[in-house]
Amino acid sequence: MELMPALGLSPAFSALAALTRFTPPQPVRTFLRAAGYRLRPPHAQPHAPMVGHAQTEVFARGRAAPHQRAAVLVEQRGGTTPTIVLGGFVPDATEQVFLLRGALLRHGSVYYFHYPRGGFSLDLVCAQLDDLVAELGARHGQRPVIFGVSFGVGLALEWLRRRRAAGRVPDLAGLVFVSPVACVDDVLAPGEAKPSSLLGRALKPYLEAAVRTNPAIVEKSRVIFTRMFEAGAQNRAALRALMTADELRHLRDGVLATIQGIDAAGACERVGALQRMPSLLQWACPGQLPLCAAPVLVLYAEKETAVLAAESPTRTAFTSALPAFFPCGSLQIVTAAPGGSPVQHASLIFHYVQFLPPVMAFYRGLKTGKTRLAA
Repeated sequence: MELMPALGLSPAFSALAALTRFTPPQPVRTFLRAAGYRLRPPHAQPHAPMVGHAQTEVFARGRAAPHQRAAVLVEQRGGTTPTIVLGGFVPDATEQVFLLRGALLRHGSVYYFHYPRGGFSLDLVCAQLDDLVAELGARHGQRPVIFGVSFGVGLALEWLRRRRAAGRVPDLAGLVFVSPVACVDDVLAPGEAKPSSLLGRALKPYLEAAVRTNPAIVEKSRVIFTRMFEAGAQNRAALRALMTADELRHLRDGVLATIQGIDAAGACERVGALQRMPSLLQWACPGQLPLCAAPVLVLYAEKETAVLAAESPTRTAFTSALPAFFPCGSLQIVTAAPGGSPVQHASLIFHYVQFLPPVMAFYRGLKTGKTRLAA
């Protein structure tokens, strides 16, 4: 029911929310969210950056080309806590938080990083983050939340690592990490002949072959990502309880367009960025920690096996030593309701109802100044 102000609904709806806020029936919650979608549908606009120093430096050093720049989109709102969304390999960030957007917009503007389909640069993404965070702070007096999903968590961690090494810890309101993937070993166990996860099967050929001269590898990975999405979309009854037919059509078209649009160069360079990210267990030492003093929420799904390796270094680090990395960090496992389908890796669409409560509790904690320390 926290979505009420963002949806701009009438006092009658607010009264209904007050009556049901402790155990809101899912159909009512979905109706209210869908009503908000119809009243204020997604309409992200290109962000016109006002700060570009870090990007200029990357270009000047020849470390990236303009076609590798991520497109930053924004939905403007009047709140004081903007969110920067870094999505996974696919889909784009706007589809990644498709059902969460109304809740995030309640707290401020939402900025979406859309990775280019024909290239990728880890240096340039980090520079774009530098510039956007600097712009929000210097020009708007705002500290953002960085919301990373899967591969996007790896990007956020690499950015934090570089900032920490340079002695420039960023001023953030907080960070949300959903199903972190921050190095190749998170999805491909070292020495594993045959990947046990679907994502591992999609990525392994990129580490072993000249993909640019073998379009069959790119096509195979497209098929795997499409199957992963369609597997969740098969439960039509559950989807009808989550979104309208128009929403589902919009979402499916967007996800499949992204999967089909990434070319060999874009796919190779995204995987190459993941290869360049060192394992948390390899580089972490007292002189490099903590990464950030801001509140951090780490969310793992109860069933991560379709993507994460059993000995994921990032999960091992966060499970065993989260306070060393983030003193104000909290880790939770997101589980399904009794009788429901298990929550899968980064399933922010098909398990939106399960992910929403911890995310909104985290944002409420930022507003009240109450944060939970990791156990």
